[in-house]
Amino acid sequence: MTSSSAWWRSAVIYQIYPRSFMDSTGDGIGDLPGILQQLDYVASLGVDAVWISPFFKSPMKDFGYDISDYRDVDPIFGTLDDFKDILHAAHDRGLKVLIDQVWNHTSDQHPWFEESRLSRDNPKADWYVWVDAKPDGTPPNNWLSTFGGSAWTWEPRRQQYYLHNFLDSQPDLNWYNPDVLDAILDTARFWLEMGVDGFRLDVVNFFTYDRSLQDNPMRPADKPRPAGASPTDPFFSQVNLYNFCQAETLKLLKPIRQLMDEYDATTLAEISSAEDALSTSSDYVRGRDRLHTAYNSSLMTDEPLTAQRVKHLIHQVDTLFDDGVICWTAGTHDFPRLKSRWSKYQPTEEFLRDAFDSMFAALIISLKGNCCIYQGDELGLTQADIPHEKMQDPFGIQGYPQVLGRDGSRTPMPWRQAAYQAGFTKAAEPWLPIPEEHLPYAVDVQEADPSSLLHRYRRLIHWRRLQPALQGGDLHLLKLDAEPLVGFIRACDEQQLLCLFNLSADTVYQDMTRFPQCEPTAQNVFSDRSFHHTLELPPYGVYFANLC
Repeated sequence: MTSSSAWWRSAVIYQIYPRSFMDSTGDGIGDLPGILQQLDYVASLGVDAVWISPFFKSPMKDFGYDISDYRDVDPIFGTLDDFKDILHAAHDRGLKVLIDQVWNHTSDQHPWFEESRLSRDNPKADWYVWVDAKPDGTPPNNWLSTFGGSAWTWEPRRQQYYLHNFLDSQPDLNWYNPDVLDAILDTARFWLEMGVDGFRLDVVNFFTYDRSLQDNPMRPADKPRPAGASPTDPFFSQVNLYNFCQAETLKLLKPIRQLMDEYDATTLAEISSAEDALSTSSDYVRGRDRLHTAYNSSLMTDEPLTAQRVKHLIHQVDTLFDDGVICWTAGTHDFPRLKSRWSKYQPTEEFLRDAFDSMFAALIISLKGNCCIYQGDELGLTQADIPHEKMQDPFGIQGYPQVLGRDGSRTPMPWRQAAYQAGFTKAAEPWLPIPEEHLPYAVDVQEADPSSLLHRYRRLIHWRRLQPALQGGDLHLLKLDAEPLVGFIRACDEQQLLCLFNLSADTVYQDMTRFPQCEPTAQNVFSDRSFHHTLELPPYGVYFANLC
């Protein structure tokens, strides 16, 4: 079994995007008191922790990922006392609380940058990445911002360019300056002293860059883009060798880990835009001097989720994460909804799509490591089609129409089907429209239906808590009879749990004589038929059994 101090190794984490979770004030924007109102819903899922996306003071150019004050709450979300109320209420319900920390960059309205940009010789002159222009006045190299255009913006007062891997209003901090690291650690300590249980660290692999400032090579036509990258995104027209994913970043993780260990807190790292996301993620969690767990985009592509692909991923993780922990994540606020991502490869029959959703939920909670569920995925929400005039995401607005952005996965939670604005807000118009097609998936509708996806997620997560092998067991991938089947055994001293998944729309059969006496479990979640030592798994069927 996993010890209580290592809860993160097998945790189920629920991501809350505050703007879209629950609005308590009627301004159309979700807030901290809204989260508090719905905390019982989160606890009812049986998850171990919540990850709350940024709620700090910000001009909201990138909806909170452009922070102007690391230590205070933006008024649109509430107050610092509101957050403390959430923290206490979550702990009373047995929930850990992780909060976003955006340490790669700040807002250009942060006092640190406002001082840094004034001159080349002020106390914070070297807190950001400043570089002289080329002799002809152009940027120092060809690096691109992930949001489009050059990664460099000219500052007339300093007569230099500053680096911004995202919006030009999000200047990158200079992690090569030890004063910056000290300031970041001091900020972290502020929240740890308050009682948070850990941090989700935004774009960790962007912290450092190649100081020789070499141009990135252009991407050859035959070189695939990283997992999750849009085929039309200009950022990936280059092979991003020098602007991030530098070895120096790994050396900076030790003092972060030391601080977290001091408070028995954990880190969940986002690995973003890496050429090899799984390998890079494993680097960041290897050993006890780096971070605790990391997620990446390996499950966030729209390629079909075949048995072959799943087995390949499991094998890669087993090879790469020898002592580190992966966070299996298939949906966040940055990627299209998982319900829609694979729908074009699935049958049109609704009952088969429902079966796929249940199968995937069972799979992700059964794999070795921890997992993260993005709000609304437990309801089966689809990717919303947001009209251009309603778009809010700067990434989507700047890249339109080649890149549609992230608004489609950020629409408000539908709490009650028949309520005004689906029970999310009393405002005439929420910050993003609530899609009509989401209303039949509202929480109240699914609460009333014992067979709903919400109830299946809930039963699965609660059942998972009772399985010692899923809390801390090893994973042994199996070779099975039928090609669409994925199977593995999760094993620890107390339990050997057989896990079988049919990743096809066809019924498949598995000879069970190779396994010791099986005692089926989780019948309240899944059903199957077995006869004459043969197991019949229906389309997208799942089978769990204890091995004697």
